[in-house]
Amino acid sequence: MVIYKRSVCPHDCPDTCGLLVGVEGGRVVSVKGDPDHPFTQGAICVKVNHYGERVHSPLRIHRPLKRAGKKGDGVFEPVSWDQALNEIVERYKKIISDVGAEAILPYSYAGTMGVVQFHAGHPFFHRLGASRLLRTICSTTAEAGFSASMGGIPTTDIESAVESDLIILWGTNTLSTNMHAWPFFLKARKNGAAIVAVDPYANRTAREADIHLKLRPGTDAALALGMMYILVKKGLIDRRFIADETLGFEQLQPRLEEYGPHRAAEITGVPAEEIEDLATRYGTARAPYIRTGWGPSRQLKGGMAMRTIALLPALVGAIYKRGGGITRSTSAAFAFNMKAVLHEELASTPSRIINMVQLGSALTQLHDPPVKGLHVYHSNPAVVAPDSSQVLRGLQREDLFTVVHEIVISETALYADFVLPAATSMESTDLYRSYGHYYLQMAHPVIDPIGEARSTLSIFQELAHRFGFDEPCFHQSESEIIEALLATDSPYLKGITLDRLREGRPVRLNVPDDVFSAGFGTPSSKIEFYSQSMEERGLDPLPNSEPSVDAAGQGRFGLQLITPPRHQFLNSTFNEIADLRDQAGPPTLMIHPNDAEKRGIEENMEVRVYNDRGEAFLFARITDRTGPGVTVAEGLYWPRFMPGKHGINHLTSQALADMGQSCAFHCNLVEATPRYQ
Repeated sequence: MVIYKRSVCPHDCPDTCGLLVGVEGGRVVSVKGDPDHPFTQGAICVKVNHYGERVHSPLRIHRPLKRAGKKGDGVFEPVSWDQALNEIVERYKKIISDVGAEAILPYSYAGTMGVVQFHAGHPFFHRLGASRLLRTICSTTAEAGFSASMGGIPTTDIESAVESDLIILWGTNTLSTNMHAWPFFLKARKNGAAIVAVDPYANRTAREADIHLKLRPGTDAALALGMMYILVKKGLIDRRFIADETLGFEQLQPRLEEYGPHRAAEITGVPAEEIEDLATRYGTARAPYIRTGWGPSRQLKGGMAMRTIALLPALVGAIYKRGGGITRSTSAAFAFNMKAVLHEELASTPSRIINMVQLGSALTQLHDPPVKGLHVYHSNPAVVAPDSSQVLRGLQREDLFTVVHEIVISETALYADFVLPAATSMESTDLYRSYGHYYLQMAHPVIDPIGEARSTLSIFQELAHRFGFDEPCFHQSESEIIEALLATDSPYLKGITLDRLREGRPVRLNVPDDVFSAGFGTPSSKIEFYSQSMEERGLDPLPNSEPSVDAAGQGRFGLQLITPPRHQFLNSTFNEIADLRDQAGPPTLMIHPNDAEKRGIEENMEVRVYNDRGEAFLFARITDRTGPGVTVAEGLYWPRFMPGKHGINHLTSQALADMGQSCAFHCNLVEATPRYQ
């Protein structure tokens, strides 16, 4: 008999879906959406529909494994938990004795978005004195840019967009990466709203939109400035809102004179009439709404791009219009007592900080001390970290002791000295917030752990015990940690208790309909067209449109490469599901017909894509879905499933963006040629 139990999707997606998991005989036999979840409403993506196959995958790791061959070959022998943990502690103690605790580097990110398990290693590594990882690979540039204009505050509830009459999806492939927002947008369309996609290529969402503006990568700020110019020139601005709620409009106006529609068109590649049409629609709409994705921030000038887009609602007063506004993230409303999971007080002295974007450099160039121990969990850096060639050179070092917690043998696990079997979200307790809606949910195990798998929290508590760490945090249960997280004076969390969450149903935060009624989080408490804090950091205090450029290839490589998500994968997850790989098809390079003809590239031909950092091999898709000079490689495929076994991140750079120190994954200059000629 199948019993359905509530759970939550743990993956790095704004939707944080409520799930109903069918369990029979201790096995997950089905996964479907929970119809009682107010935002996700019973639907799940094609990926999570296969989640049971991931839990019971034939590739699942059932016991701790110790390397028995060359790094990268994936030859292991099973060992007991006691042997694995004791040997890990012995090696870490030797590293600390020889060169110091900072020679140990944790590497983790959003393999699970559960608040407890995500942060489970932080107290251990703080107490150990290890190097600190700056976890900036994804969202910090978008956050920093947006915050420079509006502050780090909650943003418009996507659900309210049903009352909008103009929806702009800016740098987001909603149907693949935020699918549960789409029904709300369709309701708005049914009532007369137009849906506009702003994106460098015609992805699934752009093809379903009413209007698509196909701009060049890295020129989002120029498009926004061109719209601002038209809004001001046509008098389509809300002067009362500007006077009451903004700062620096007088300083902005001279800057806008540089961005007439023809100048904006020259920079962006979007025809001037399309820019003028969108600006006019935006300025005359009753309640214009913008949903920003992370695409604009995946550029070297990505912070400025997000800052500039975030200013558009202020010009027309859209912030306070019902159905209007702007959504970047809802994260700020989940204002937990983060001391309950971070425990930074356990660090006796400040440790050095290493940016996770620059793992390749850290493993191959860092000294005093060098990284001698790498502890990886909730991440797959051999695939997701930029400049893979350098990352892999580091992972191949025989003097680097690497520990990986994993569900299956990932690309990174192939290089590990020890692989520890990790429990999935369906085998552990956790608390799940969202960055796309305002519901909080607790999940309990729906099955017992497969084999000898253990939760991340239990693994680190076992390591702490063997090191003799006896602080209370190393003895807490998940429920105790969740209770401590809720011990906050945040008005958004008032009245939300552990007992309410234990039921496993989504609980809505106390977020008002007018989410901006509490003001803005900038130094002036206003939306800042002119930012003094940016000026003090040596940045342009006004929005500007300086395009992002991969300086390493400028003047030598003629194609821009962006690497957005593929519909069937989530970052590097789900590559292990054969059915999803079959649906995804082979790894491809979208290339414009003009660019293909110049290079002798034909449809389905295997092509070599390269720059100074490395090379990858893909199959050509000749299409006008992308523009001249722009190539698109949707991913993220594991290298073992790519020709030549080179992943796309062999082509991406470790250079940091202008704000927030994120990775510029979409800012790459490359060349492409037929592989065999």
